[in-house]
Amino acid sequence: MKIDIRGIGFTLRKELKDLVNSRVKKLKHLYDEILNIEISFKLNKSQTRDNKACRIRLVIPGYDMLAGAQCQTFEAATSVAIEALERQIEKRKTKLLANRIVNI
Repeated sequence: MKIDIRGIGFTLRKELKDLVNSRVKKLKHLYDEILNIEISFKLNKSQTRDNKACRIRLVIPGYDMLAGAQCQTFEAATSVAIEALERQIEKRKTKLLANRIVNI
């Protein structure tokens, strides 16, 4: 599994990269078929303090998952996006399991 972390328009701190890397590796334990994880961070122009955006894309054979969030910190945005992906993975696994039961 390859993990690609990038900041759009700025350079990411090593601490943020390490934190994100450790958090997204846990997704691999939930779903073994993940080939690649692409994470991008961006500072949005906004009137509020919630201007730090994180977008995570899981590349899976035949089915990609995408989640994004915008919060006050990159860490919080990453947590929200990962939670959304965890819910998507659970829905996907439930759907696959239901299809297997029906086909038997």
